[in-house]
Amino acid sequence: MNKFILVFSIMFISTIISFAQDLSTKANLGKKYNWQNFDWREDKVLGASVNKTYNELLISRQSKKTIVVALISVGVDIKHPELAGKVWTNKKEIPNNSIDDDNNGYVDDINGWNFIGNAKGENIEYENYEYTRIYKLGKVDANYETAKKLYDKELEKRRKEKEYLKETAVKFLNSLAVVKEKTGRDIKKLEDLTGISTDDNALLGAIYYLRKMYLSGFSESELLRATDNNKIRLEKNLNLDFNPRDIIGDNTNDINDTHYGNPDVIGPNSGNGTSAAVIIAGIRNNELGIDGIATDVEIMSLRAIPKGDERDKDVALAINYAVNNGADIICMNFGKKISPQREFVDDAIKYAELKNVLIVRSAGDNAENLDQEVNFPTGIYPDKSKATNFICVGASRKSKGDSMVYVYSNYGQNYVDIFAPGAGIYSTDLNNEYSSHSGSGPAANVVAGIAALILSYHPELKPNELIDILLASSTDYKKRLVLKPSLNIWERETVKFETLCKSGGIINAYEAMKMADAGKVK
Repeated sequence: MNKFILVFSIMFISTIISFAQDLSTKANLGKKYNWQNFDWREDKVLGASVNKTYNELLISRQSKKTIVVALISVGVDIKHPELAGKVWTNKKEIPNNSIDDDNNGYVDDINGWNFIGNAKGENIEYENYEYTRIYKLGKVDANYETAKKLYDKELEKRRKEKEYLKETAVKFLNSLAVVKEKTGRDIKKLEDLTGISTDDNALLGAIYYLRKMYLSGFSESELLRATDNNKIRLEKNLNLDFNPRDIIGDNTNDINDTHYGNPDVIGPNSGNGTSAAVIIAGIRNNELGIDGIATDVEIMSLRAIPKGDERDKDVALAINYAVNNGADIICMNFGKKISPQREFVDDAIKYAELKNVLIVRSAGDNAENLDQEVNFPTGIYPDKSKATNFICVGASRKSKGDSMVYVYSNYGQNYVDIFAPGAGIYSTDLNNEYSSHSGSGPAANVVAGIAALILSYHPELKPNELIDILLASSTDYKKRLVLKPSLNIWERETVKFETLCKSGGIINAYEAMKMADAGKVK
């Protein structure tokens, strides 16, 4: 197979957040699927030592406070059995009476708020990229030239992707057909190719191709998913005639225009938000799915992220809502290259900082150095000062070695604070199924969960103190040689881990709790 096509195909797969697995919601997924909670010395995986924390440090202790974690996401299935008793409820609001009982500006906001919907119950699922929106505005916008370059580059990439996917589909399906015709086998996975012995050149070629594809992580279902994602990008994210915001009718440039949205915090596709919530707060030791990290925690669902780029105004209002309604931690797993109303988000982060609310943000998954490349929201203000309540998280893998860093994770010795388990993290998906999720998003969820766990026992900690503890107690891999993240998986540079993040380590709940218990705060 052409090496370039293989690399391109693998890059397509890297944009897919998760892949569905045939796993029952009644299954106890056990150690294999809870590796983020395990310990390196005891379990030989690079987990965050969560179980060890419970077993050795918390066995006879009671938490002091229920921690509210606000998830700004695509939505959360608050009815999922893994989240029973773990969903934040606005006790000042009477459900479904169409009255703003607590006078907070949001009617019937029982479990949070949906900032990308309208009063009729209509919701935005897909959106343009930010640079698509700016490009449509024309040269009157100050960001036009930057937006045009980003738009043209992405459009060309996705058009090429479409053609390569067509070529790959033809060759992949033809190879399956050849094996079926000559052996009678239906090939679904790598193991199905085992034991085929032949001198037939056509069959040998098909087997070689399929083996290469399966070894790269490719499958028929992934091909279909990549094709669907490509279609969404071309028909929604990059479509200059697509205007989903029309159903809301607000002025996106006016932060004071807040009379929009609805109480539907689940939305049309809550898979990623639900998986994040369960990683943080899923019920532990119930023989159902995976074990979450924090026990005394509630999830506030703030739906503000579409399939495309979020609006700065929605993010800012979601942060403000979280702060005003009692959130202790805000978790954000999104980002973009241009932030036209950056001041809205910066002001909201400052407000959260003033109110001692921790913000956990995923670094992103473009294999970029964030010391050099901007990715909003940054937590860094125009005067170059950094918010003291803001922690940025990169993704690590299960196994120790030179490939312990997730290949597509963003990084940065100064900007990214810490790494956490983020590759192959099993959690919930749509239709009460489970799936594997990879990237800095799951890693940020792990950090948010650990932060909530520690804060529930030490609610006196300020965000900057908690961040200091998390970084100082991380498992030290500063001098370990690892492969630097890269979109070209065939050519990766070997670097010291300390060049990839500020702490030079992977989060460790056990050591962090010990440090908090000892009162060792800078």
